[in-house]
Amino acid sequence: MAATDHIAATPTFDLAKEFKEFDETKMGVKGIAESGITSIPKMFIHPPEVLSTLKKPTSHTKKAIPLIDLSSFNVPTKRHQLVEQIREAISSWGFFQVINHGIPLSVLNETLDAIKAFHDQPHEVKSKLYNRDNDEQGVMYQSNYDLYRAKVATWHDSLTIWTAPEEKRGKEEDIPEICKKEMEAWESHSSKVAEILFELLSEGLGVEAERFKKLGFFDARLLVGHYYPYCPQPDLTVGLKPHTDAGFTVLLQNQVGGLQVKHCDEWVDVEPIPGALTINIGDIIQVISNDNYVSVEHRVLAKASKEPRISAVTFFNMHTNASFEPLPELLSSDKPAIYRKSTVAEYIESYYSKGLNCKYFLDKIKIVN
Repeated sequence: MAATDHIAATPTFDLAKEFKEFDETKMGVKGIAESGITSIPKMFIHPPEVLSTLKKPTSHTKKAIPLIDLSSFNVPTKRHQLVEQIREAISSWGFFQVINHGIPLSVLNETLDAIKAFHDQPHEVKSKLYNRDNDEQGVMYQSNYDLYRAKVATWHDSLTIWTAPEEKRGKEEDIPEICKKEMEAWESHSSKVAEILFELLSEGLGVEAERFKKLGFFDARLLVGHYYPYCPQPDLTVGLKPHTDAGFTVLLQNQVGGLQVKHCDEWVDVEPIPGALTINIGDIIQVISNDNYVSVEHRVLAKASKEPRISAVTFFNMHTNASFEPLPELLSSDKPAIYRKSTVAEYIESYYSKGLNCKYFLDKIKIVN
């Protein structure tokens, strides 16, 4: 029997009802995992076409996303080589890892420890921040931010903190004291890394170094602390479903692993490297680059590891009111615009209405000659 056959064969199963009951407990996936279950609830079981992709290929050569050393950023004679490495990584993979990025290892470890400490708090403490009414602003703790838009749930909980724009920014008193100092430090350090990489991405396109920064990719910033608990049946669910991002992402992960990137129709593991950060661009940057850079799907596997997977993420995006289109500096009669002008608001509406499917949006705004 297929993994999801029993769901279809149970006419009394009400997915919406199960979503609501789960949400109202405010316990999160961590609460389920710690309840002593040996099998996961039906609402987390993914369809066969997804589960079949979780099996690792046995005959393929092991692949790895590019690893780039940023230590030569301020060395004029080596900067061009660094720009080329990043340009090649983003044009072929959409992802890369960086080392020697300037963030002390102590800051990275403290960030991950603080996120774990938040999620390890008693239910009655965390639940005060549990919120789904205003999930596009402020500070909140929740599980599956797209729960009521999804067809199936995924195995993770999240702490989210909006830091920009001002109208979305979380109140200082709402940021949990148990991780406040560490999350503020993480934002500051990850923003400095983003500034460096935006310069290199701009130069990789042959435009001025400040081009991406001037486009407003620091105008909307979101910090996320993900927690992926032990899963008794990791072959039946995923930690985070396949998706793409919007703008620019800086990610820190602990050593549990589970992040995968889709490359040449194959899911490739992003192996944790101590001290490294994982970087990727999103759909809007693909449009702005006129397909010189690519946004790719990625996901997180559920794990049977007793140690949880922890990640800290900073998302850098344009303001909701902003518009975007291919940079005019990249266009010519031989290389016309591939996409029409669009807005961040249109992107967000398309992204969520189609289940985090970027291809729908890119196809929607593609210019047909």
